[in-house]
Amino acid sequence: MRWSPRTEVSFLHDRELPWLCPAATATGRRAEVPAISVATVRPGRLLAVRTLWDRPTPLTGPGLPADAVHPAAVSLSGGGSTRLVVSGTRSESSVARATMPGVGGPRAWLAQRDPGLVVVRRAARVTLVACGGFLVSRYALDNVVMAPYALFGAVALGMLSQIPGSPAERARTLLAVLPVGWLLVTLGTLLSVSTAAATAGMFVLGFVVSFVGVGGPRLVGLAAGAQLLYILPCFPPYDPGSLGWRLAGVTLAVLLLAGAELVLWPDPTPEPYTAKLGRAVDALAGCLTALADGWTGRAGAGDRLTALLPDAREAADALRPSRSPPMERPASAGRRDRALMIAAGTARLLLGRAVDLHDADAHRATGLPAAAALLRQAASCADAAATWLRSEGRDGAAVPDTERVAAALTAFRADRAATPPDGVPPERLRLNSLALSLGEWTTSLVAAVRVVAGAPVGASSPPGALWFAHLSTPRLWWQRLREHLTPRSVYFQGALRLAGALAVARLLAGVLDLSHGFWVLLTVLTLLRASAAETRALLWPALVGTVIGSIAAAALLVVSIPPTAFALALPLVMLVGFAAGPLLGLGWAQALFTLVIALVFAQVSPVDWHLAEARVVDVAVGAAIGLATGLLAWPRGGSGELHRAAGSYLAAAGRIVRDTVDLLTHGAGPGPALPEARDAGELASASWALYQTEHHPRPSVDWQATLLAGHHAVRGAEWLLRQGSSGSTCGPTCRARDVPAPDCSGRCLAGRLLPCVQPLSVEADDVATRYERVADALLRRDHAVLGAAPSEPPRGDWPTNLGTDLYHLADLHVWLDGLRDDLGRIRADAPGLPSGPARRRRAAPAP
Repeated sequence: MRWSPRTEVSFLHDRELPWLCPAATATGRRAEVPAISVATVRPGRLLAVRTLWDRPTPLTGPGLPADAVHPAAVSLSGGGSTRLVVSGTRSESSVARATMPGVGGPRAWLAQRDPGLVVVRRAARVTLVACGGFLVSRYALDNVVMAPYALFGAVALGMLSQIPGSPAERARTLLAVLPVGWLLVTLGTLLSVSTAAATAGMFVLGFVVSFVGVGGPRLVGLAAGAQLLYILPCFPPYDPGSLGWRLAGVTLAVLLLAGAELVLWPDPTPEPYTAKLGRAVDALAGCLTALADGWTGRAGAGDRLTALLPDAREAADALRPSRSPPMERPASAGRRDRALMIAAGTARLLLGRAVDLHDADAHRATGLPAAAALLRQAASCADAAATWLRSEGRDGAAVPDTERVAAALTAFRADRAATPPDGVPPERLRLNSLALSLGEWTTSLVAAVRVVAGAPVGASSPPGALWFAHLSTPRLWWQRLREHLTPRSVYFQGALRLAGALAVARLLAGVLDLSHGFWVLLTVLTLLRASAAETRALLWPALVGTVIGSIAAAALLVVSIPPTAFALALPLVMLVGFAAGPLLGLGWAQALFTLVIALVFAQVSPVDWHLAEARVVDVAVGAAIGLATGLLAWPRGGSGELHRAAGSYLAAAGRIVRDTVDLLTHGAGPGPALPEARDAGELASASWALYQTEHHPRPSVDWQATLLAGHHAVRGAEWLLRQGSSGSTCGPTCRARDVPAPDCSGRCLAGRLLPCVQPLSVEADDVATRYERVADALLRRDHAVLGAAPSEPPRGDWPTNLGTDLYHLADLHVWLDGLRDDLGRIRADAPGLPSGPARRRRAAPAP
């Protein structure tokens, strides 16, 4: 007999669920997921239960994009695979079965908690390297100085560090970081001469090692391991003569780890971000082609576009940072990663443009043939970019060029200039403005892909977003460090918080003469989190686990066991301990790691049960320091700084709106608003990235929509100023006619838009005031203001006798209307996509 009940599963999304949401970190929100269970029943027996989880429904809880949720079939019977069509998707997916917790045995439970056995493989790899290096150094070489460094060097760079990329890339990273390890061990050894010197070195190096993580995920992943390489030698005895053996131990650990990454159960190579981007751009090209076919009257074009849009949305949403593991996001300071982020944001923007054009009424629009020709060229260039991205040119694909779409844009502007729209209602000019912006953003996309490819970016490529294209890598890294060298940066705050906590821990360990004082610093390193609440939540599991592990260690040390027994037990305990943290939680990890430490030191020097007592004391001291630091130094973590950073960003965006309209109407010189907003956006994006790694209750603010509202203002202003400064737009009344186009900054329109300066200024002031009101509400944490219904925008009387300048007026209208729509989505309960007239108005640029 089969029984198929439907249930609603409600849970708090406070931990990662790789079997359901493989690309999503914990959000701390409530979620409701419908599920259908198919049970096979025999009299007196339940043979099997398979549960099919609805895919898109978690959007109502954690707020995840639809395809962050894995279509999962969960089976009680275990084994095998199935193919099913999951509710809410358009395609059939092949998925693996995972077994429900507690049913099916340990193997099935492990398959659910660790799909692909990635955690177990990594634990086994580090265990073999750490134990191999330790046992060879201790027993084959009979060197008790080299042995701990061989073991803890492997632990530092193998378990505490997270290195992204393929096995070969991880091996290269380990070899590249070896000189840094030598430097840290050397400094720790020399500065251990006194407590004061070691404490000062701990503060300086602790800050530097943490702060350089601003350069990208790879450095962030290495920071904790690098800290341990200084912590270990900075304690007595002061013995510079042993430095050579210490360096030899670390070198052995790194070389073995690098080799193990290549040959010992190597982790699967993650899909390159360029491949994801290539899929999204390819889907976009198909949508643009279908849209152009519809404008030229080809049969079935509208239905084809409707069919293409869902897959295109899915491919574009896969580019969101939240859909990639933190270590695999293109977030470094180099040109390539910057360009990848620009290309991904522009691809998502172009898809939004395609949706706008799909919804727009094209029957009475002006300039359809020229707009269709522009879209075909944009689609062709996007297709060339997608072809290169899929293989990064390894299959001989040529790097895309911006010249074709630039020529199409020139032809489109010439067609606009030859068709004065006097007397045409503004609604009929919106499609024209949307098509032009689509061509401009396609140029930006192709130019960004060229930067990714390392190809030169020509003069036809737009400036603004790609300001970094001609700068050297060292200069870009220095600029990123300088931008965040401020107390308002979460990177600066995190580095200073950790450096202060480690320095205090080192000082107390020296003053109180704590035996094995490096455990105090190791506890701070592993427990301290960005917010006091998260640090406090880890406190009790760590202490309870340490006490339990210490009791077990004391029992082992009291019993007279030969050292060879410790050597045989070490690999097994270490393997289980390294796997226990990710699979079972911090308490298990602390208990088993305490046991590992007892087994290690019992083989290095004579110890008794007091070692376990010292371990408990040191962990308690480290936990207290971590908790106190979390309470005193920026206790809110990412949440506190995100309110301030986002508020400052939107306030700068409001100034951009006023400055842009003032420049285009009065010919004023460029103000500081754009550079200030770019810097504020950098800090706000960093705060948002940190916020995503923390546990929070469901927010009343949609932070991603908040940042997008600022990005739209910045990039839209850049585009409008570039559009206004085009030499081909200069007319006989232009004040800046004799100013070279690159320096014109939109002033060529000044004078020609003076007849509508008053209504434009009123509308710009309305939009800027909305930005400032939201910014002030964020700074004061007054979420009630964000939930208030927006007021109706002012609608003035607009002239219809400006000739071709009516097109520029339409461009401004489209931008301002789009910014209003963006601000309306900041509330967490705001609808995700507009509809009707609001949808047709949406045209604000996106990052």
